Amino acid sequence: MGTQTARIELKSPREIDLLRTAGHISAEILLALKSKVVSGMTTKDIDVMAEKMMREHGATPSFLNYRGFPATVCTSVNDEIVHAIPGKRRLKDGDLLSLDIGMFVEGYCGDTATSWVIGGKATPEQEKLMKAGRESLQASIDAAVFGNRLGDVSYAMQAVVEKAGFNVVREYGGHGIGRAMHEEPHVANFGTPKTGIRLVEGMVLALEVMANAGTAAIVHKNDGWTVLTADGKLSVHYEKMVAITEKDTEILSPHGDERA
Repeated sequence: MGTQTARIELKSPREIDLLRTAGHISAEILLALKSKVVSGMTTKDIDVMAEKMMREHGATPSFLNYRGFPATVCTSVNDEIVHAIPGKRRLKDGDLLSLDIGMFVEGYCGDTATSWVIGGKATPEQEKLMKAGRESLQASIDAAVFGNRLGDVSYAMQAVVEKAGFNVVREYGGHGIGRAMHEEPHVANFGTPKTGIRLVEGMVLALEVMANAGTAAIVHKNDGWTVLTADGKLSVHYEKMVAITEKDTEILSPHGDERA
């Protein structure tokens, strides 16, 4: 069992092995879903496929019934940022889909997300926003190294997105991950370098960036879950899990070079 530091559970090598397994399965399923989603499908169709894939891998959905969430995955489209509930919405070519998935494998959680345009033909604005999201996530991973501080990680996310002319969401962010889907610490999408807790060996973080094409302000649908941009402009969401050791930082949920 991991040790504790400031309410943060540090993971043992064995626990990191288990989280690696969960993370790799999560990434594999995310890529499989991406390859199968086409125009004309409903977001509920994605949810059904996702649960089937998870069960086939011996995984248990971690989102389903979490605080009452009624589905297996989050399928956020266009101006939806995060936590959109799969349903009757039918996808069409040109829609920007952010797919967030999570699952438990042998008691440990895998959690990962990516965004892409249905049909593959992105507008210049969509492409620029996705590029900023991918590069922001990578910058945060590069900053998540032993000895740095959490503010370095959050600032790295923010700086890339804002340099591209976009805004990060401030109400939501990444988190620690392990036997629970959401553990300490919270990892904001914005921050100040050289502030916050110091990163030490055994920390496992789910780093996730939410970038909006317009305002950082958000609104909520009356379904109690779906978060949207306040101005109706596009948003993207990228997430990977990382484990921090003195030697290096390992991506536990790799799904390609972030064009995934």
